[in-house]
Amino acid sequence: MYGITIISLLVIIVVGTVIGALAGMVFGNSMNPNALLAVLSGLSGTVAGAVTRNTLVELGIGVGEFEEALPLTVLLFAVIASFAGSLAGFQLSVLVHEPLPFWIGAFAGFFSSILTSLLVIAYHMSPR
Repeated sequence: MYGITIISLLVIIVVGTVIGALAGMVFGNSMNPNALLAVLSGLSGTVAGAVTRNTLVELGIGVGEFEEALPLTVLLFAVIASFAGSLAGFQLSVLVHEPLPFWIGAFAGFFSSILTSLLVIAYHMSPR
């Protein structure tokens, strides 16, 4: 059970980071590298990661005994959490180096995906 959930979480993180970086490059061509760019990139990465994970679960790829698609409320909470992750990614990219759109998007997508993964873990935990 835990191996399948870890694969599911890695799908969210990898897809979210890659889509966030690509969205940062695309949106970075039309706007200055700022917090809005980070929020758009993180939101794109979070939604893409969650939709990819749900699609794989519905297709039965890498599905364990207790694996199921996430309900809409968890996805809504993930979108809200992506704002915090995106702003954290923006701050990190500013601290590390000159804020390039690619790095802003990658960090925003990564941290937003981490928060989404924490929501998935919380959803799958059973109360004792």
